[in-house]
Order: sequence, then structure tokens, then C-alpha cells
Amino acid sequence: MLQQTQVKTVIPYFKKFTKKFCNLDSLSKANENKILKLWEGLGYYRRARNLLATSKIIVKKYNSKLPREIDEIKTLPGVGDYTSNVLAALIYNTPTLALDGNVKRVISRILNKEVSKIDFKYFKNINRKNLFNTSRNSDFVEAMMEFGALICNAKVPKCEICPIRKDCRFYKSKKKIKKIKKEVVNKNLNIFCYLSKKGEIALTKKNTLGFLKEFNLPKIETSKSKNKLKNWKLLLKYKNAISNKKLNINLYYQFSKNIPNNYSWYSIKNNNEFIPSFTKKIFKKVSVLF
Repeated sequence: MLQQTQVKTVIPYFKKFTKKFCNLDSLSKANENKILKLWEGLGYYRRARNLLATSKIIVKKYNSKLPREIDEIKTLPGVGDYTSNVLAALIYNTPTLALDGNVKRVISRILNKEVSKIDFKYFKNINRKNLFNTSRNSDFVEAMMEFGALICNAKVPKCEICPIRKDCRFYKSKKKIKKIKKEVVNKNLNIFCYLSKKGEIALTKKNTLGFLKEFNLPKIETSKSKNKLKNWKLLLKYKNAISNKKLNINLYYQFSKNIPNNYSWYSIKNNNEFIPSFTKKIFKKVSVLF
């Protein structure tokens, strides 16, 4: 849940989710739609699907116990270098690190190297004898993440109280590395909503919005000629941000009894099905027409 999502946002979802599914066995038997409904609003819904798929594999193949080896953990759906390493450290006290943004920044500053060069391949090749001079590897992996968040933070590192500044090349260097800003992608979208007089909207899973594939959305295009717009009315223009994407949206609509074959009608105001937040915003905006 914490992937690409802040702790304060996750907490109420986590409490609700773990109350519903208190152990791995109950999660493995869950219906996907119920999982997605509990996840609704968090975004990045592939995480929820991978969590469900992984729980089924662990219960069936590993007798409800996580595998010990990092490479084997990494074969589970949705599990990459970061998650496999942090799980091995926290659960089995494996001497490794979870290279999230905070930890990468700490290492990059200690070595005064660009943070983009600090990855798991680089991490495997450095001398780690001094780094793991402890038997408390699970505590160490958490401490590194907290240290990066609270002391060696992104904007104003607290070097004056840093306990390792005497070994930090960033602190000693006059030519300090610069933070690489995350690239922001601007995208223009035209969204076309088929509406019925009954207060319904037509949705399809065949859309071009890559970060919301497999979910019901109105018709979305990056461009459309003026000739093809003659049957559509512009409702409004608005902006929406998803991760590093800034979307400039033109929302069009038309009332119609007939919709394309790959569309289905959904009630705008009385809908208990799982609908991603991006689509819910569209529901709210077109509801003024009824």
C-alpha cells in the first residue's frame, strides 16, 4: 500500500483491510472485486491484484510461509528488488538493505555520488563488511529508511546533528551533488462520455490511458479532429494529477440511447461497484447534468 503513497493516506486503508483479512489464508480466499473495493481510492490497483495472487501462491506452494531466499521471494507477483530485500531483512534478519528513495539518498550522500547511480546492482558490488557489522539487520534496514526520512532528508538535511557526518563525503565536499528533480509529464486528454436520460454513463475497458488499463473508463483520446467533435458538447476543462503526470482534460458529453458494443451502462449516483478514483471524478462532474 505504501508504494507511491504516503503513510498518512495508507493508515485508514491498512486498518480497514487488515480488519477484513486478518491472516494470509483469509486473504488468499478473497474475491478480487472485494479486494479492489477495499483498495478503492488508493490507486495503482495492480498492487491489490498482485497482493491477492501472491497470497494464493504462498498458501498453496509454501504452506503459508514466505520463502527465505531473496531471489525466490522476487518470483512472487509484483515483488521486485526493493520488496524482496526488505521482506528478507525484516522477517529473516538477512543482511541487506531496502533501497527506497530515502536509503538511496543516504548512500549517495555518504559517497557523494548521483542518486541515479545507486541501485541494487551497485549495492551488490560495494564492500559491505563495515555496513553490516551488526546482528540486528532487521532493525538496521528500518533505521536506514527512518534516517533518510528524518535526518538525511531531501530538502534540508540536518547535517549539524548527523551522527555519521565525519564519514560523509557530501558533508565534507565543496562540490556537492545536486538533487535530480523528478520529471513531470504534461498530457492533454479528451474524455468523451456517453450519457443516458436515466442518469447513466457508458464505460469501456478498451481505453488508451496506460496507467489505468483494465478499468472501466469513458472514451479517452489524446487528440480529436474538429469534424469529429460536432456531436459532442464540451462540459468543462479541468486538471488532474496522477503521480508525475499532470493531465489537462477536456470533458465532452452527449446523450445517446445507443452505445458501442464494447461499452456498458453504469449508474452515476447509485453504484456500489468498484470504480477507480479517476473515473469517480468524472462521475461527479457529469452528475450536474441530471
